Amino acid sequence: MGVLLVTGGSRGIGAGVARSAAENGWHIGINYTSNKESAEDVAAYVRSQGVKACVVKADVSNPDNVEAMFSRTEEELGPITGLVNSAGISSGIGPIEDHDLEQTHHMLEINVFGLYACCRSAVQRMAKRHGGQGGTIVNISSAAARTHAPGSFVDYAAGKAAVDSLTIGLAQEQAPQGIFVYGVRPGVINTDMVKEAAKISPAWLEGILAGTPNGRIGEVEDVSSAVLWLLSEDAHHSTGSIIDISGGRATQ
Repeated sequence: MGVLLVTGGSRGIGAGVARSAAENGWHIGINYTSNKESAEDVAAYVRSQGVKACVVKADVSNPDNVEAMFSRTEEELGPITGLVNSAGISSGIGPIEDHDLEQTHHMLEINVFGLYACCRSAVQRMAKRHGGQGGTIVNISSAAARTHAPGSFVDYAAGKAAVDSLTIGLAQEQAPQGIFVYGVRPGVINTDMVKEAAKISPAWLEGILAGTPNGRIGEVEDVSSAVLWLLSEDAHHSTGSIIDISGGRATQ
């Protein structure tokens, strides 16, 4: 299939995407920031599927780290033809006056600037005008970009709205270069980040469930299956699309 780099690939949605992509024949570059053991566990599963894997430590908010991550992945696996931007954090839960500005700034550095830097490095390698063979970028956004997350994650929601705008603009800009760009907007997914938020505010999760037509939170597989379709040639004419995966909650 090609070489896929997954940022935030050691946990949550990123790890699920890495595993599913390996099952479909992709060689996987697994990025992590701090938990090498989890990244190696994902890599072991990837290799068990008969494909190659490499594990790369990098802070995506650092442009030098981003460039080194792309270079190392290519050295070990070959030219990158797919990128899934899954690295992301939250900055806490509550109304805006309770948010810590330093935490919000750090979150935006990773979720927006880091994702932007990764897209830029991918284009520099994939675009035909740079001698590339084209490729696919999938950005992990959030249903919060549409629900706006009042009283809980307005800063996170604003950052994910920026990701949506970048996704659409980049798709239009890079289609002539053979690069297809998509987004997915997961709702509340059964990940460690959500579990931590639910511990802080059980009422928040109860409210989410009450407003979700499907009546449940999502699973990582709900997201990874959509990402795998977007990575396929079948999705090419849908470039610029953003898929909502929120159990019917964020579809207005």
